[in-house]
Amino acid sequence: MAARDRKPVTERRDRQAFQDRRLQAAELFQQGIHQAEVARTLGVSRQTASRWQQRWQSDSAAGLASRGAPGRSPKLSDAQLEQVQQALLEGAKAHGFDTNLWTLGRIAEVIWRTTGVRHHPAHVWRLLRHQLGWSLQRPTRRAQERNEQAIRQWVARDWPRVKKTPGAGVRSSASSTSPASR
Repeated sequence: MAARDRKPVTERRDRQAFQDRRLQAAELFQQGIHQAEVARTLGVSRQTASRWQQRWQSDSAAGLASRGAPGRSPKLSDAQLEQVQQALLEGAKAHGFDTNLWTLGRIAEVIWRTTGVRHHPAHVWRLLRHQLGWSLQRPTRRAQERNEQAIRQWVARDWPRVKKTPGAGVRSSASSTSPASR
């Protein structure tokens, strides 16, 4: 399949569209249309049309219905995810941590305390990003002893005196044949 013939990822993973296509195949099989023609009409391989016809012959159109989302069922229900989100919005200090900085390990601990479900920190990130819609936030790193007033005074008073200009006293030239560039 050429790159330009490929379908967008969202279209390729649309379970409802897959089911609609399989049910359309069932209608075509019922009309007596051959597998090869069904495959051409629906844009699938002949092997796929053959599998669909076998399922249609054994279980009728119900055999071609969607079987649901693939993979393991999520450990946390929607209600539990809401509990976790509310707990996170309360802040880390509210859950016994020294600072209000959330880390994946701390969040995994709060999920376990709140719901009784353990998650690896890498999976915690997937929950935050894809199910709760959160994004990565990094705190700015600044010394606690930082004195903004002293910094402004130094920049105004001392920086111009300390700052060196490139090539001070030497005239510059863009020409490689100029004596100033040798």
